[in-house]
Amino acid sequence: MPNFQFIVSNPSTRKAYKIEVDQTKAAGIIGKIIGNKFNGDIIGLPGYELQITGGTDKDGFPMHPQVHGPGRKKIILAHPPGFHPKIKGQRRRKMVRGNAISPDIVQINCKVSKAGVKSIEQLLPKKEKVEEAKPKVEEKPEKKPKEKKPEKPKEKPPEKKEEIKEKPKPEKKEQKSPEKKEKGEEVRKETKS
Repeated sequence: MPNFQFIVSNPSTRKAYKIEVDQTKAAGIIGKIIGNKFNGDIIGLPGYELQITGGTDKDGFPMHPQVHGPGRKKIILAHPPGFHPKIKGQRRRKMVRGNAISPDIVQINCKVSKAGVKSIEQLLPKKEKVEEAKPKVEEKPEKKPKEKKPEKPKEKPPEKKEEIKEKPKPEKKEQKSPEKKEKGEEVRKETKS
């Protein structure tokens, strides 16, 4: 069977803790609805009382407190959970899970309503951080800054000149003969004088 993943939020310390519990051990929580309280002994927190605030099913659909039962339904939402409108008055039809916990639920969100004697950090097993074997960095002797040598101008390689082929200009179809130009000039001279 899959595991339940409990996200326990502590309002007094403003921290959240992730606890994984096998569904067979947490069978007493199946059937409870959002807002119900349960004993923390189920998940390994003796002396704590926790309140269910929400959850998510195996496909990622959120639990909604207004949908009764454990099934999925498509409902029109105008506010969270399940939909965050970008425009005032915006509504959307979204798939949500009912407010009852069933075996299909994977993540259960809850908050501490009554604290125990020991803190949650003391009760939870600490995960050892696996440190990767980092190669030791040997100390290198300090290097003196190199003196800058004057740079010689680099010789540019000879550029290849491409031959540009000029296209022959098309001749105009009608060219005025020199005689016509002279006549036109004579006419202009006569009119000006």
